[in-house]
Amino acid sequence: MADETPAAGTGDHGPAPELGDVLSSVLERAHDASATGVAGLIDEAAARLGIGGATLYLADLQQLWLTPLPRPGSAADGTAGPPLAVDGTAAGLAYRTQRVQQAPGEATSWFPMVDGVERLGVLRAVGPSPEARDREAFQALASLATLLVVSKGTHHELLVATERTRAMTLQAELLWAFLPPRTIGTEHATSAAVLEPAYDVGGDAFDHSFIGSVLHLAVLDAMGHDLASGGASAVGLAACRYTRRSGGSLGAIATAIDRALSEWIPDRLMTACFAELDTATGDFTWINCAHPTPLLIRDGRVLPGALERGAQLPLGLGFHSVDPPPPNRVRLQPGDRVLLYSDGITEARSPDGGLFGEERLADTVIRSTATGDSAPEALRRLIQNLLTHNAHRLRDDATILLLEWHPRR
Repeated sequence: MADETPAAGTGDHGPAPELGDVLSSVLERAHDASATGVAGLIDEAAARLGIGGATLYLADLQQLWLTPLPRPGSAADGTAGPPLAVDGTAAGLAYRTQRVQQAPGEATSWFPMVDGVERLGVLRAVGPSPEARDREAFQALASLATLLVVSKGTHHELLVATERTRAMTLQAELLWAFLPPRTIGTEHATSAAVLEPAYDVGGDAFDHSFIGSVLHLAVLDAMGHDLASGGASAVGLAACRYTRRSGGSLGAIATAIDRALSEWIPDRLMTACFAELDTATGDFTWINCAHPTPLLIRDGRVLPGALERGAQLPLGLGFHSVDPPPPNRVRLQPGDRVLLYSDGITEARSPDGGLFGEERLADTVIRSTATGDSAPEALRRLIQNLLTHNAHRLRDDATILLLEWHPRR
């Protein structure tokens, strides 16, 4: 069992260079470095800071494995070693809890790699003895490594390959190109999302973004499970962002998507839920177009019917192009969580035909958060329970977005 242990100083290995000098050197040399070059720079910086070396491990798309990023001089097959499981390892514990982990009696520490509140992986620091570690220095090095990985992730295929365990379908590749980071947040609110089947998703999509103190949320579910479905969701995301960035309301977003689908993809319908949270006041506003009713979780239980309002027609029929759906409003309380999800979650069936259901959905999240799990970790556990329930064979896309309002007191 791994313990969270404070790292010691640099021991008897002589005075280490100033942390700022080491980080500045890495940053300067990383501008034109490749993905393997970044891994090599971090390893070299680790040695300069007084330990034997460092390896970057990136989480895969489904958050099951932590795979080492190759560096110059890796094995002939291009790998830097076997992947480590997110569950049941010290590396995985650092990833799940976002806390530094050190196995008792071992000269290995694991530092979380976090971009804002989005978990990317862990940095493995190895030294000749437990005294040869400096927690502050290596947390800074892990943060710098994270920023470099994010900056190069859009145009270095090695980073993409390290985060995948198999090939994607064409429609999945299309959709993931449009999706934002799975987790975003500030000191006032966090939004986390998961989407399965990750490598074969068809028509589901999610979006979340901050507009000043307002957090915007969207979950879309286009009809079907083919390339046209992925295209419809991509159009929906584009219309959503275009309208939002032009100052449009939630109703205007529904109108824009309805018009775009009616004109350009007339044979595709879409259900959707759009929402906004004023993180300063807790005012929660949403529009539901034939989508499952969001769930409000307060004090460890679901408030029945708290967000249930009159049904609206789905998008793509042209109805909302003339008459935008009216918004609904409630005032959240500090600590409230809101679940937005597609029907692929509750209607998922086990091999014997049993539905996953809304009750199991809420219970899984409540149990996870009761143990202290963060919003992204609660969703990671939830999606694993869903896949286990369905024997890892989902018949429909399953998307979950979990909002948590935690205003600074």
